[in-house]
Amino acid sequence: METIEQRVQRIESRNEKVGFDKAWETSWTRKGLVALFTYVAIGGYMWAIDIERPLLNAIVPTTGFMLSTLTMPFFKRMWLRYVQKD
Repeated sequence: METIEQRVQRIESRNEKVGFDKAWETSWTRKGLVALFTYVAIGGYMWAIDIERPLLNAIVPTTGFMLSTLTMPFFKRMWLRYVQKD
């Protein structure tokens, strides 16, 4: 049987891990990597289907994708305010 101290330690360890996961999810490092990988994937696809200047043309969809993901926290806050009124 687990003691209270062991249970508290397990919960604190889990909370620390959750905190690190949250920090990663909101970090600019992660956002930058997502942008880079998106750009490389779209640029590679455009190159494969023989689009003219694929690396230049890959900037537009990558920027759109990043703008959509960067604005999500704002819209989430708005949505939560609306839902919590009920």
